Amino acid sequence: MSEEKNLLEVSHLKQYFPVRKGFHTIPLKAVDDISFAIKPGETLGLVGESGCGKTTVGRTLLRLYQPTAGRIVFDGDVLFDSGEQYDEEGKIIVDANGKPVKNKSIDVDMLPYRKKMQMVFQDPYSSLNPRMTVEDIIGEPLDVHKLYSSRAERRDRILELMGYVGLNAEHATRYAHEFSGGQRQRIGIARALAVRPKFIVCDEPVSALDVSIQAQVVNMFEDLQKKFGMAYLFIAHDLLIVQHISDRIAVMYLGKMMEIAPSDELNNHPIHPYTLSLLSAVPIPDPETARKSHRIVLEGDVPSPLNMPSGCPFRTRCAYATEQCAKEMPPLTDRGGEHFVACWNK
Repeated sequence: MSEEKNLLEVSHLKQYFPVRKGFHTIPLKAVDDISFAIKPGETLGLVGESGCGKTTVGRTLLRLYQPTAGRIVFDGDVLFDSGEQYDEEGKIIVDANGKPVKNKSIDVDMLPYRKKMQMVFQDPYSSLNPRMTVEDIIGEPLDVHKLYSSRAERRDRILELMGYVGLNAEHATRYAHEFSGGQRQRIGIARALAVRPKFIVCDEPVSALDVSIQAQVVNMFEDLQKKFGMAYLFIAHDLLIVQHISDRIAVMYLGKMMEIAPSDELNNHPIHPYTLSLLSAVPIPDPETARKSHRIVLEGDVPSPLNMPSGCPFRTRCAYATEQCAKEMPPLTDRGGEHFVACWNK
């Protein structure tokens, strides 16, 4: 690992939602004990199939959901710490009675950090207020954080932000329903940029857009990152898009982190069986290469997050599963070159 200080550090993050089942309440483990870090100006891509917990990770980092447990450190400040202590193997330290040994918990007011951490939402059709003009939508963060001294300064700042994302001044007085999906997403990006954040969670920002528009929006994200030096958590289904924009890629399955590696390393030398299957499903534009490629089709269905298998959640669909996989979830181990994998048998 490099000496550069991390902008965001996430340790043993858990996000459980209570679900009523008959007369009982059981936890839905949307995010279950994941750890990762993001450096200033870096893009970490987060991939996995629907329902694996990607969006929940992004919302929990920004404290739109109250974390169940874990620790979130942003720019040197602890935003949340539930107080659990862990040993070197990542297991919770318990006392003689089997109860977790805890430090004092930390839970800070997030308002001062909203200027540093922002989010671009997945659906550009529902994330913008239909009763507000574009000018008011983009200007709302400026109003909340009082980032202007006069109406003229506010107007100039909004027009500047619109220019960054390819919108014209004449768009300022229009309403969201008058725009296409791509233009609406640009409005959402301008709103996120208004407070000049250091970190943006991009929650599948192109999945609702036409393919022809997706490339434009992804390239805009890259250009804005070069201009302002922001870090991204880029959540997406499409591995091709993630490979294009990300410095590193993390792979999730049913709330667990399966593999983290630099983008090229993960693409060229995937290790985890789930990652191998995901990459084999990526369309190949060259017909000759496509015919020679081998598609790895997973058998069985994704288990219910309300009834998770013991040990590794992927073992019920894995060709390499052993008894050890059923007993214990493998830890993320370093395989060299900042390539971390959670698998007993690969």
